[in-house]
Amino acid sequence: MSGIRSRPLIPLLTGLLLLTWPILIWFGLRHNGLQVLLPLLALVLVLRLQQTRRLAGPLRGVTQVVAAVGITLCTASYLLKTHQLLLFYPVVINIVMLAVFGGSLWSAMPIVERLARLQEPDLNDAAIRYTRRVTQIWCAFFIVNGSIALLTSLYGDMALWTLWNGMVAYLLMGTLMAVEWLVRQRVKRQHNR
Repeated sequence: MSGIRSRPLIPLLTGLLLLTWPILIWFGLRHNGLQVLLPLLALVLVLRLQQTRRLAGPLRGVTQVVAAVGITLCTASYLLKTHQLLLFYPVVINIVMLAVFGGSLWSAMPIVERLARLQEPDLNDAAIRYTRRVTQIWCAFFIVNGSIALLTSLYGDMALWTLWNGMVAYLLMGTLMAVEWLVRQRVKRQHNR
């Protein structure tokens, strides 16, 4: 029974790790604890990688790549005893997301359409055009966010890096999701008349 209950804990723990990555790195640097923290982060990411084997859907590969990159950065930073590599994790995530979202624009079905079809398998032409536009907007977000993440990584100010990558980027992402949801409701109402 305990094995069944613990399974949801791994996705929750690994998801929390990814969301708090900038804060954990800042904390580890601030308190001289990265050499202890890095193996723990790598272990959680290994669990995340194993967990993805049971996943299905369009974002499975993204989850695997993001976990593998995190493991690589943690291991390299631990062995080289440097934190600079860890600062590029948000940059890599934005590059991977841009590749997935942008690459899907060249396929028959953009990623946002695939995700939308999980809830509504029969999308009309207007909805298909809308999902393509949303995919393009997310691509623009990943370009801007990834560029700023890169600048904060190169600049090396940990307070600025943590502020952008640990708070501002998430606020902007949440705002984009909320605005998109509101626009989607309006578009649905217009096309259901």
